[in-house]
Amino acid sequence: MTVLGKLKEQNKEFTTWRRHLHQNPETAFEEIKTADYVAGLLESWGIEVHRGMAKTGVVGVIRGKKGNSNRGIGLRADMDALNIFEETNLPHSSKTPGKMHACGHDGHTSMLLAACKHLAETREFDGNVYAIFQPAEEGGGGGDVMVQEGFFKQFPCESVFGMHNWPWLPAGTMAICEGAVSASTDSFDVKITGKGGHAAFPHTTIDVIVCASQIVSALQHLVSRVTAPADSVVVSVCKFHAGTSAHNVLPETAEIGGTVRTLKPELRQLMEEKFRHVVKTVADAYGAQVDINWHKGYPSCINTAAETDFAREVAK
Repeated sequence: MTVLGKLKEQNKEFTTWRRHLHQNPETAFEEIKTADYVAGLLESWGIEVHRGMAKTGVVGVIRGKKGNSNRGIGLRADMDALNIFEETNLPHSSKTPGKMHACGHDGHTSMLLAACKHLAETREFDGNVYAIFQPAEEGGGGGDVMVQEGFFKQFPCESVFGMHNWPWLPAGTMAICEGAVSASTDSFDVKITGKGGHAAFPHTTIDVIVCASQIVSALQHLVSRVTAPADSVVVSVCKFHAGTSAHNVLPETAEIGGTVRTLKPELRQLMEEKFRHVVKTVADAYGAQVDINWHKGYPSCINTAAETDFAREVAK
């Protein structure tokens, strides 16, 4: 029987794992029960388990039996859920109000568990496979914490492979590309301070709503006039708050927030510099003050050529 055929026979078991994880979501650095569940399954298959890295991280070490090489390869999945109320009404929906596996990490974890079970049963390889169950992918930087705590010193890997579900692809399809496969994501919060007043006397105010609106419009020029046509940049203002329930009062402050996404490291730095310049320049034109908070998120994920070719051949 082929490997794929053998795995298909176990699909009901894999589904049981996924649904258990889906029903019991835990968010960043709180994946205690999730880590217990993962570690318990790994240990039941005779896999060496290491815990505690990045608080709730789990690493399974599967040693091959076809040689004496100490080469290592990493397979990675994330475990954390999101702070979202699930309203699907599915039989296996979240049992924890306000938390949900809405990004598919329950599936990622289950897929890596399935790979671990197969590898532990066969061990038909030379070297070590390190199964990396990472906490806190959703903005918590759990992977970086594991690296800072010495993951690669303890578990040296020649390469690490990960994946992300994509519901828009047909079932059984893998999308693989060399180079940048996802954008860096930085977020921003901007507070604009002017002078409030009565709506009947706008000339006595510094209108922060008009100023903030101009900033929102001007930021789109970062995409169309600062970035080369062949480059990819996305600037999205996702929140805009100003005023109260009063219909005749111009507020003193307004706040906007959103994200900036780029594929190239040099473009990422340029966008921050230009963003700050645009926001300050527009505010100065209206006589307003601005407070800019820029939050650096994850860098762009870059697929190296050799590993991309290898993954493509395996998928075929």
